[in-house]
Amino acid sequence: MNIQPLLEKSARDHSHLCPRQILGVRLGLAGIRSLGFDVPPEKKQLLLITETDGCFADGLSAATNCTIGHRTLRVEDYGKVAAVFVDVKTGYAIRVAPVIDIRQRACHFAPNESRHYFAQMQAYQTMPDNEMFTVQQVALSTPIEAIVSRPGVRVGCDVCGEEIMNEREIHQNGLTLCCACAGKSYYHMPVSITVFEKTSA
Repeated sequence: MNIQPLLEKSARDHSHLCPRQILGVRLGLAGIRSLGFDVPPEKKQLLLITETDGCFADGLSAATNCTIGHRTLRVEDYGKVAAVFVDVKTGYAIRVAPVIDIRQRACHFAPNESRHYFAQMQAYQTMPDNEMFTVQQVALSTPIEAIVSRPGVRVGCDVCGEEIMNEREIHQNGLTLCCACAGKSYYHMPVSITVFEKTSA
């Protein structure tokens, strides 16, 4: 398969091309094929969960057409170059990751390039999938129905009043809470906040 258009798409969106983007494109294509598709499926049948963001995620998106905006791409930031591909219709899921020694293997596929970065740039475009990736069936910890949720469902948090979409509310002690008010936030407020009210002159 000619991957150049996908690399150009990724480079255009990212403003440059690097080995990790190429790896994302190749891994994205390998994941699609491992689910039994020749091309990215339509109508949100594919859910992609990437285990890191940045260049790699841009390559994945270019190859799979999955995006955060379409709710077909999710980031679980483990700091790993790996991704889980889920067939939303069947719930079948696989995890694709580079082989542990992929950088060393890349040097063997680009023997005339002594610079590791450029050896990876070359090799990642031509290496066979079985020299690059491991593919393993996995089971999601959260059911696919709960991850995808139902469109148009909205509730208000009983504490902060903010709107919660996509069935992400938490029911606790008879209250409907957002993750932050339920104590599962990725941020916290300063211990003491002083609120200054405007006074009319």
